Amino acid sequence: MSTEVAPAAIGQEESRKHSFIVDLLIRLVKEKPLGTIGAVITLLLLLTGIFADFLAPYGYNDIHPGLEDYLSPPGGKYFLGSDNVGRDLLSRVIYGARISVIVGLSATAISTLIATTIGVLSGFIGGRFDTVVQRFVDAWMCFPVLVILIVAVSMLGAGMVQIIVVLGMLYGIASSRIIRGATISIKGNIYVDAAKAIGCNNFKIMTRHILPNIMAPVIIIFSTQVAGVILAEASLSFLGLGIPPPIPSWGGMLSGAGRSYMFLAPWLAIWPGLALSIVVYGINMFGDALRDLLDPRLRGGIGRYGSKKARVKAKTA
Repeated sequence: MSTEVAPAAIGQEESRKHSFIVDLLIRLVKEKPLGTIGAVITLLLLLTGIFADFLAPYGYNDIHPGLEDYLSPPGGKYFLGSDNVGRDLLSRVIYGARISVIVGLSATAISTLIATTIGVLSGFIGGRFDTVVQRFVDAWMCFPVLVILIVAVSMLGAGMVQIIVVLGMLYGIASSRIIRGATISIKGNIYVDAAKAIGCNNFKIMTRHILPNIMAPVIIIFSTQVAGVILAEASLSFLGLGIPPPIPSWGGMLSGAGRSYMFLAPWLAIWPGLALSIVVYGINMFGDALRDLLDPRLRGGIGRYGSKKARVKAKTA
């Protein structure tokens, strides 16, 4: 009998996972139209960054020596125009999407890991440890973000790795207060006391009971900080402290030729700025929609226990 039940249980578990994903996508389309638009924009950004080599008509640093190629307006040979040295602007915008994807996802992953580690440990342990950690976080948040970024990048030097590490640490330490508050609220629940009563160690309680129940704020932090990190990288590149040239970055494109030739060739500033605005808007909308759909404490949230239909089936079974 055991050999017959095991495959059925496995198949039922796989069907629940598939139904959860499908149900989530259906609810995203039906209930969150702006979130759906944001999801499409986010997906297009990821695909553009991954397949930039195939989508870009030219290399990001290919210089065309003809006089007609300098500051060429959109249309004809260059769909979005060319810059002051004869490089295709569409190709540079496409390659700039790759920089935004790499920096945004990498720095946000580091930030989320730091925020979750500090927040869970501080909120769960409490006492003097929590006091010391929170005073450090308060002191860290007193400094202006842009000043910390400029000082850190000036000391470490400009480069993609340095930008990712600096942004990850900066946003992670500040975001740990949100995770700490969620951890404190979860720590007071009865199931945590029950786990302590049966002899579970602190590590198991944090990984089995605390972390799964604070995933909603973790998702919110990750989704909202991707856009913030992309904006921060663009700001640093605009100030000349971001990704060094000739690697294209949307902020660097706005700062260099975009600012110098803004009135003579406005498309140099319009297209990178428009790409940056659309991407930040889309990621924010998609993150807010995911927050509303995944948080079980919000009305209509399906949470980590599956959809309403699955819960009704489980009760009637």
